Amino acid sequence: MELTAFLKTLSEASGVSGYENDVGDLVREQFAPCADEVRTDALGNVIAFRRGTGPEPRPRIMLAGHMDEIGLMVTRLEGAFVRFTQVGGFDVRTLPGQEVTVHGRRQLHGIIGCRPPHVLSAADRSKPAPMADLFVDVGMAEEELAKVVRTGDIITLASGCVELKNDRLAGKAFDDRAAVAAIAACLEELAGGSHHWDVYAVATVQEEVGLRGAMVSAYGITPDIGVAIDVGFAKQPGFDGFDAIELDKGPALTIGPNIHPKLFAAIETVAKDHEIPYQTSVYPRGTGTDANAIQITREGIATALLSIPERSMHTPAETICVRDVARTGRLLARFIQSLGADSLGALAWDTPAKEDNGK
Repeated sequence: MELTAFLKTLSEASGVSGYENDVGDLVREQFAPCADEVRTDALGNVIAFRRGTGPEPRPRIMLAGHMDEIGLMVTRLEGAFVRFTQVGGFDVRTLPGQEVTVHGRRQLHGIIGCRPPHVLSAADRSKPAPMADLFVDVGMAEEELAKVVRTGDIITLASGCVELKNDRLAGKAFDDRAAVAAIAACLEELAGGSHHWDVYAVATVQEEVGLRGAMVSAYGITPDIGVAIDVGFAKQPGFDGFDAIELDKGPALTIGPNIHPKLFAAIETVAKDHEIPYQTSVYPRGTGTDANAIQITREGIATALLSIPERSMHTPAETICVRDVARTGRLLARFIQSLGADSLGALAWDTPAKEDNGK
C-alpha cells in the first residue's frame, strides 16, 4: 500500500455520518487482501478479521477508527438556492466560499454563499454569518433545481487533499480516516507474520453523531481488548495547552479514566522496545472517541486510545503528518504480535483473596 495515495483517496471520498457507503467500499477493498474475512454489518461498519495462531478459544483484540465525516444536509429549497444544516460539528466560520457536492438525484457542484458585507449592518459585519444565513448556489433555475434536489439530501465539501512540505497532508475527513489508514497499515504488517490473538479491524460509522458504530461492533465482537484510534489536537497558533500534541512526533498514548492503565503501560512498553516515537496525552474525563463506547460495552472492555496529531480539526484543511500514520500502524502491529497466551491475565486487576471466615 502506498500510504500517501491511500490517505488522499480516503480524504476525497464521500461518507457523511449515516451515509458511509462510498468510503466503506474503498476500505473493504483495502482491508481484503490482508484479512481472512471482511464483512459489513447492519449499521455499515466494515469489519476485517484476521485469525490468530493460538489454540481456540483465542482472545480477541478489536481496533476501531471511524470512517464517517462531518457534512451538511439540505433543509429546504429557497428559490434557486439550497438551505442546509450540519451533520456533526462544523466550524461555521470555515464554510462561506467552500466548494461542495450536493448529492441529489444526480451530483451537483456548488458553492456556499452568503450576503455580501456591503448590505450587512456594522454589527453583523463584525461576526461570522450564522449557518441559517448561508446557502448553496449550484447555478440552476428554481424549477430545474427542484427536480434534482430535495430535503434530506446530503452535501459534502468538494475540497481536494493537498500535499504540503515535510510529509504533511491537508484536506477534509482526516478525522478520522487517518486512523482507518493506520489500521490498514497495521493489517499489512500483520500479513507478513503471525500473531497469537484473533484480530478484528473495524472502520466504524456514525462516530460524529454519537459513537454508534463502535457501540454495535464492540457488542457483536465482544473483544477482550479494544484499541480506538482517532486524531488528537496538534499544537498550532492559539493552541498549545497541556493537552496539545505535536505533528511528526508519533501517536499519542492517552491516559485517563477512559483508559485501562495496564493496557496503556503494555502499549508504551512495545513502543519503547521497538523505538517507535510516541507522545502522552492526558484526558481526565471521557475522550469523546470510540474508546468511550468500547470501554462500557457489555460487562466492560479493557480499552486504549491512540491519537494521531492533527491541526485544524473539523475544518476543510485538517492537517496530518503521514509519518505519524505509519508509526501508528506499526505500533498497533507490534503490540498485537506481542500478545500471547498470558497477556490477558496480565491486564486483570489485582484483587485481595477473600478471608476464610469459616462460612
